[in-house]
Amino acid sequence: MSPTGLLAALLHVVLTVTGVPVPVADAAARVAAPPSVDGTQPAAATGFGSVPPAWLGTRLLPDDPSTGYGEVRPTPPVMRHRRWTLPDDVRMLPGRGYASRVVAPAPRHVIRRSTWEAGCPVAPADLAWVRLVFWGFDGGRHTGELLVHRTAADDIVQVFRVLYRVRFPQEQVGIVRDFDPDAPSSGDGNGTGAFVCRASTGASYFSQHAYGLALDVNSFQNPYAKGSVVLPELASAYLDRSRVRAGMVTADGPVVRAFARIGWQWGGAWRWSKDYMHFSRNGL
Repeated sequence: MSPTGLLAALLHVVLTVTGVPVPVADAAARVAAPPSVDGTQPAAATGFGSVPPAWLGTRLLPDDPSTGYGEVRPTPPVMRHRRWTLPDDVRMLPGRGYASRVVAPAPRHVIRRSTWEAGCPVAPADLAWVRLVFWGFDGGRHTGELLVHRTAADDIVQVFRVLYRVRFPQEQVGIVRDFDPDAPSSGDGNGTGAFVCRASTGASYFSQHAYGLALDVNSFQNPYAKGSVVLPELASAYLDRSRVRAGMVTADGPVVRAFARIGWQWGGAWRWSKDYMHFSRNGL
């Protein structure tokens, strides 16, 4: 047995005796990966939790009639220290370091694969298509894309420049292609995105996302919580913000600081709910 496996086994015995049973694989993940103090990750992730399970996105949750969302369930062990990177949706930008491209207004073919439709509170001409480089959990250079309001594009480019420099990892950065609030949820999604033509969570008015003036970062590592509602529904393990893992946004960490420099506020500081993934220009 390897040293890591032996130590994981000993941890399993100790925690079980003390009344806190922990799967061996989860214990091994805690041993193999050094703790993060600010959500960054200096090297490629390895071991348990660094490879997505085959069932990712396929297990739909029953509805919870009391909340209108999916049923909240315990976080699967493989996701308690989630650190894999999904394939990019767009071509890699050239170069070896940070790079970005802004096209404003966004091309029609990009708008067509977004959630924009007639009745959205922003015109297509006011949206910019932003491609930029980000640091993956695999320690690699990746390229993602965002739709944001044209007045915010340059600021977002600067934020991601900082996140790339400090090696803040992200699973996937992309454009939300569809949104159906009544569709069953798998509760295990994780991504970074901006424009979504939808209402604010739990409200009837448009979200700042519908204007392209809000951005969510690593939604699984940084869930939304209010009362019995947790979104994504399997992300409860990340409500313990004292146990910082890679990809988490921390109050004094580089993500909050980078957004603060452009005047955007963090949903993790809200009083009546906590939206740890969320940043917006007007604080809503």
